[in-house]
Amino acid sequence: MTDKEIIILGIDPGTTIMGFGVICVIGQEMNLLELNELQLKKEKDHYTKLKLIFDRTIELIDKYHPDELAIEAPFFGKNVQSMLKLGRAQGVAMAAGLSRELIIREYSPKKIKMSITGNGNASKEQVAKMLQNLFKIKVLPKNLDSTDGLAAAVCHFYNRDSFSSQKKYSGWSAYVNKNPSVLNKKSSNS
Repeated sequence: MTDKEIIILGIDPGTTIMGFGVICVIGQEMNLLELNELQLKKEKDHYTKLKLIFDRTIELIDKYHPDELAIEAPFFGKNVQSMLKLGRAQGVAMAAGLSRELIIREYSPKKIKMSITGNGNASKEQVAKMLQNLFKIKVLPKNLDSTDGLAAAVCHFYNRDSFSSQKKYSGWSAYVNKNPSVLNKKSSNS
């Protein structure tokens, strides 16, 4: 029996830089397909940034045909405006995945750091160094947003088995098909 190939796209959403990593997994072996970032600093308009995040995520999905999307959840900060913008960036990337009917999993920054380094309070640099060793990356990128995206993908690989008993939805139609009562409740409440 051969092990099935699984491709995981990991995204660290942001409105300044969106980091991403794509891995191919066969059995227990991970191979790096791409490690990169989308620079959004020069864009002045927030809505243009959101469109670029959506478009780049679609491009990645169409290029690599990932089976699953792992995304870093926004951390809770004190600046409400920053949180709102970050949540929108995450939502747009998730919407792109849903439009291609991908299974999406969200991980907290602490969970990702714990999965990669064994320490939920590890620095971005520590996470990047662990990934550099794991994938034999010669030179780390200047910005570590791309390694944060890669870390989300690796975290998902390490945690995939914990989801086997949970319900999975690959899009709105799959959710509605498995939960028809949701539509009935909505129409009876209208």
